[in-house]
Amino acid sequence: MPTTVPTTAPPAAPALADVTSSDSTLRRYLHGLPGVDAVGLEARAASLGTRSIKTTAKAYAIDLAISMVDLTTLEGADTPGKVRSLGAKAVHPDPTDRTTPATAAVCVYPDMVATAKQAVAGSAVKVASVATAFPAGRVPIAVKLADVREAVTAGADEIDMVIDRGAFLAGKYLKVYDEIVAVREACGTDARLKVIFETGELSTYDNIRRASWLGMLAGADFIKTSTGKVAVNATPANTLLMLEAVRDFRTQTGIQVGVKPAGGIRTTKDAVKFLVLVNETVGEDWLDNHWFRFGASSLLNDLLMQRQKLATGRYSGPDYVTVD
Repeated sequence: MPTTVPTTAPPAAPALADVTSSDSTLRRYLHGLPGVDAVGLEARAASLGTRSIKTTAKAYAIDLAISMVDLTTLEGADTPGKVRSLGAKAVHPDPTDRTTPATAAVCVYPDMVATAKQAVAGSAVKVASVATAFPAGRVPIAVKLADVREAVTAGADEIDMVIDRGAFLAGKYLKVYDEIVAVREACGTDARLKVIFETGELSTYDNIRRASWLGMLAGADFIKTSTGKVAVNATPANTLLMLEAVRDFRTQTGIQVGVKPAGGIRTTKDAVKFLVLVNETVGEDWLDNHWFRFGASSLLNDLLMQRQKLATGRYSGPDYVTVD
């Protein structure tokens, strides 16, 4: 039986429902968004990245960043043992210091969701699962929805879906919109939806802005930069642009949407730069792991090393943290 993709606007943005009534109205709306001043965007992102913070603020920022990490393993060689180890690390990132906050989530492929769920049982750590044929997304919609339903049935609290970049770049905006709506419905009421744009493949800042609004119109709970599987992933500039989009979307609709930069964020210094972007662009309302996440695998280790340095005044040895 063929899969029917819903074409009605979700309740996420009733004030803008009319713009998704047809391909032409959606195209008109997205291409009517203000053009992005690339030079100005990059200059502001660079300027905010130079901000320094005091030691007490740095300690707070490190703990906040740890609590925002989606600790991720998305490799073909993933095993149940590796996922269990990752889950244990997410719950207690530093077993020698139980004041260290847990991470926000562990992120795995759908077939590893049940294992991850067992590993974080009894904690507040969520289980996120990439779906919709991550990372390329080049399969029929029926397969994408089956991927999502499998992950949700296994216990996923969050779904990270990839959009059809080919369709988006070909201007088939309503097709992309309808697929996001269908995935949103497949998530049910329990799983939050993160929509991945793969910004490194969208070519222009104008396209990133359009994709951001398209995802939010379709009911995304989060908009996410990247899969981490291409050459260009999260950057301060593309994250700043997406933060501006969620800010403006809330102004128009009253609905708050989260942001998740992913890929290439490896150091505490990097994480702090992104937190400054959040604070200066959208403010404290987004400085919480319900609304901002880091998609990362190696970032947590550096955050733990820097946290230990602040506590003891010296850097730990190479065996202080586990190598994932």
